[in-house]
Amino acid sequence: MNTTSNTSIIIDAPAKLTLSLRVTGVREDGFHLIDAEMVTLDLVDKVRITPNEDGLNFDGPFSSGISTDSSNLVNRALALVGRRARVHIEKNIPSGGGLGGGSADAAAILKWAGFTDLVAASRLGADIPFCMIGGRARVQGIGEVIDILPPVHREITLVIPPFGVSTPAVYRAWDDLAKAGNTTTNNPNDLQQAALIVEPRLIEWHDKIAQACGQAPVLAGSGSTWWLDGAFLELAKDLPKATVLVTQTR
Repeated sequence: MNTTSNTSIIIDAPAKLTLSLRVTGVREDGFHLIDAEMVTLDLVDKVRITPNEDGLNFDGPFSSGISTDSSNLVNRALALVGRRARVHIEKNIPSGGGLGGGSADAAAILKWAGFTDLVAASRLGADIPFCMIGGRARVQGIGEVIDILPPVHREITLVIPPFGVSTPAVYRAWDDLAKAGNTTTNNPNDLQQAALIVEPRLIEWHDKIAQACGQAPVLAGSGSTWWLDGAFLELAKDLPKATVLVTQTR
């Protein structure tokens, strides 16, 4: 955490990757119960916070089209902690990519405010409590139960298509699959099947990646990012419309 002469504070907001995800049920209040393994990545947003001012804006490679109204997780996090701040974010994590970009930014606000209530944070978003803690962990409940695991170094290739996927829409699709008894899968990510229903273009991307590198990719959370173990930067030439990044777990 760095401070500048004008009292702004810059906080790194790292992406998270969900290595495995099981949806284990739905609570009466509609929140989904999960059992997941998550890790922090070296890919980060830069969050500049200027206290006692107002405004939210973005720049960076994935800044286009992000809402800055009260629905944005950053504004909701500020409301939760009862603080005012002008927030500028260098957006290096895609929105709707399943990498916790919005959650990471909200977690940065909560950490800046000294907020540690993981239960309250989980009601904003299931990934926010993990993003507040980081590292490698087993995540359960609706995201508020965090069991820290020993760190494991892995190189990860991210293939980010030029579109995002709505997390609420994916969970609604999962609910429909569950009602029909069609949620059984051998995939490490229970949401992958539902995401392919919400955004069928993901199927073509999956097949192109598998054909190009000989390894079936896994969807990151609710999508739209596909990820692979190892470094496959050469995928960039086979998938010119994608952003291909090689990163590491922290």
